[in-house]
Amino acid sequence: MPNLIIDPRDQRFVLYEMLDVEALCKSELYADFSRDMFDMALNEAERFAANVVFPCLAEGDREGCRLEKGNVHVPKCFHKGAELYRTGGWATMSVEPGEGGQGFPHVVTAAAKEWFIHNPAFIIYFTLTEGAAHLIEVYGTEAQKKKYLPKMHEAIWGGTMALTEPGAGTDVGHLKTKAIRQPDGTFRLQGTKQFITAADSDLMENIIHPVLARIEGDPPGTGGISIFLVPKYIVNDDGTLGERNDYTIGKIEEKMGLHGSATCVINLGDHGECYAELLGEERQGMKVMFQMMNEARIGVGLQSLSSASIAYLHALQYAKERLQGSSLMEMKNPEAPRVPIIQHPDVRRMLLWMKSHTDGFRALLYFCALCGDRIRAASDPAEQEKWNGFLEVLTPICKAYCSDMGFRVTETAIQIYGGYGYCSEYPVEQFLRDEKICSIYEGANGIQALDLVGRKLGLKKGMYFMNLLGEMGGTVAKYQAALPDLAPDVQAAMNTLAEVAMLFAASGKAGKFMIPVANATPFLMLMGQVVMAWMLLWQAGVAKEKLAAPDGGVADKVFYEGKVASARYFIKHVLPEVDAAAKAIKSEDVSMMEIPDEAFAT
Repeated sequence: MPNLIIDPRDQRFVLYEMLDVEALCKSELYADFSRDMFDMALNEAERFAANVVFPCLAEGDREGCRLEKGNVHVPKCFHKGAELYRTGGWATMSVEPGEGGQGFPHVVTAAAKEWFIHNPAFIIYFTLTEGAAHLIEVYGTEAQKKKYLPKMHEAIWGGTMALTEPGAGTDVGHLKTKAIRQPDGTFRLQGTKQFITAADSDLMENIIHPVLARIEGDPPGTGGISIFLVPKYIVNDDGTLGERNDYTIGKIEEKMGLHGSATCVINLGDHGECYAELLGEERQGMKVMFQMMNEARIGVGLQSLSSASIAYLHALQYAKERLQGSSLMEMKNPEAPRVPIIQHPDVRRMLLWMKSHTDGFRALLYFCALCGDRIRAASDPAEQEKWNGFLEVLTPICKAYCSDMGFRVTETAIQIYGGYGYCSEYPVEQFLRDEKICSIYEGANGIQALDLVGRKLGLKKGMYFMNLLGEMGGTVAKYQAALPDLAPDVQAAMNTLAEVAMLFAASGKAGKFMIPVANATPFLMLMGQVVMAWMLLWQAGVAKEKLAAPDGGVADKVFYEGKVASARYFIKHVLPEVDAAAKAIKSEDVSMMEIPDEAFAT
């Protein structure tokens, strides 16, 4: 394997053999593309990742960021990567051609970005910029688009997402930042934002912050929140940069990981002159911001996939090279030669657990990116709604399940390395530190679970959820004959998922709301396991068909056998956890709510 970031063979398998992304090229929207163009982009992404992005992973972590005279300086090694990122066209890969981009399908863009996001501290300066630019594309005035988008698309200017405040994290409705209306239609902001990722850097000439705030006199709660554009430097009418805006970077947060990413406190309007422009309509801030947050949640899943992939491949390589112990057959022979630890059953178990989860993450994240492309490429509203329904229901799974289990993959990598994995001269401890944030930001995973149970199951009166179950059932039926020992297990787990969802619906009607609320996270994890089993069964079915074909080589045969083994392990060893989770939920026990606060500690 030429690198320890991503297995390119698996990437191509998911894109072309499983998801058939080449079919997008038959649509009018993507008619100018071909598989050769996709492969060329992915090959370049691999080279850029291996030669530029990965080499500054550890160096960026060691150097970190520093705040001097109100400006953030990022690790020196990031500057070369940033310039090559811009000149390589990666910042504009999925931007519409009319906006100066290349218009690639989002699924291919996601595959390319997976190569870079193993170094999240570096790439996050650019992915946040893309998300902020997309907000302006959708909700900005023509003047705002003309002013900000060209240089944001080229990553000459940066962007962030400024929501969180001290004392009002997830509870955004209690934010205190206020917007004061000006006679010329602009606003002045006053307040403090905290935990703002990539809030400042010397990689960009200017930074445009979408900031949530409440216009003076507007009602409390989320319904009274608006969103504003706050540039670091005021942009003059001719496009040049004017004076520094009235906000300061209070400090860089000292974090467990992501040391190369400047997570900052921003103090807005210390002198009452923090210039801001309304983005979209007044009191529609949460609606606008949710677009960026939902995109970011898929991005968090992609980061978790990339962390899992690099951790798994490093652990696999180490297990092949590390000699320790003898084979089981010669345990009593003190003269027996030492063997690579990959020969030991427990190490093999851990590796296959890691592989099956990483395989499933990649399939799920690429499938969701493809859903977005299908929505854009379809002309039939019913077809658009079908793909949108899949994306709506699966987004919390992408964010929460993948980040929770992605962390577990990085943890398992450390376990395979043993004591060396706990030491900083080996890379896996950094993978774990950088990955942990994924379960916290863009709405902590408990919030994702509440979103799934409280909103997504009931969208279109449950139609989206039922359509997803129908899509899963189609895969099970298709591969029933080829995988008779696996398909029934997946169908049984799907039935259990549906039963628990119906229990939640009945509990709501009976006024027993605490049952779905208190069990939202166990339900999300249960559903995540079912979705993963679906993805892995799908992959195993494709692999079985390929193994039956006469034209495959030895390498292909081993790869496809690995796909079947990955699915079998997950379905036989991980999927049974669904039954235990369902049993616990069906007990309707809410002891976590009944225990007195004082009883948590005596």
